[in-house]
Amino acid sequence: MFIASLVVSNLIFQKFFYWDFFGIYRFEISVGILPYPITFLITDIISEVYGKKKANQVVTAGIFASVFSLMIIYVANAAPAIENSPVDDVLFSKVFGQTALAVLASMIAYLAAQYIDIYIFHFWKKVTKGKMLWVRNNFSTFTSQFVDTFAVLFLLCNFNILSWDLFPGLLLSGFLFKVLIAILDTPVLYASVYYFQKRFNLARGEELILD
Repeated sequence: MFIASLVVSNLIFQKFFYWDFFGIYRFEISVGILPYPITFLITDIISEVYGKKKANQVVTAGIFASVFSLMIIYVANAAPAIENSPVDDVLFSKVFGQTALAVLASMIAYLAAQYIDIYIFHFWKKVTKGKMLWVRNNFSTFTSQFVDTFAVLFLLCNFNILSWDLFPGLLLSGFLFKVLIAILDTPVLYASVYYFQKRFNLARGEELILD
């Protein structure tokens, strides 16, 4: 789920949509944001159950998955389309042609945000002595999501994939959307952690030790 969410978010990012949140706020965000918060939820679950080392390993695996998917896209883009192909070379390049820069921007932001998320998560876990899971989950996610949103938009604007006039609105919408999702997924985190603690007979705050 982690790798699928990460790779797909890099592939679909060029479509933007709006969501009117009950007339309170109008979100204008990339569809790539939809699966991306799942990655932070999963790393938080892994951090809580398996520890910091395993969470960092999953983040690193995500980088290799992104690079591998990028290589496949390069090969697919270089292969010439036949005359009656439903998707011709021009359309394919329009959709995936900027994927390389987008993936590069996303990976840089992803690395910074995920490692920050894991570090802050375990910092608060130590401070709270394994209690108040919602505190470390939300505090780590809020910080890392802002870093991720700012970094990826900053790089995409520098690469001329997005115009700078879109930066403020997309930053605010993207960050607020991720914060909202982080709050809503807190019960999912609690349920998942409870399941694994019961399965592995772990006490609250205890991590599974693997060889």
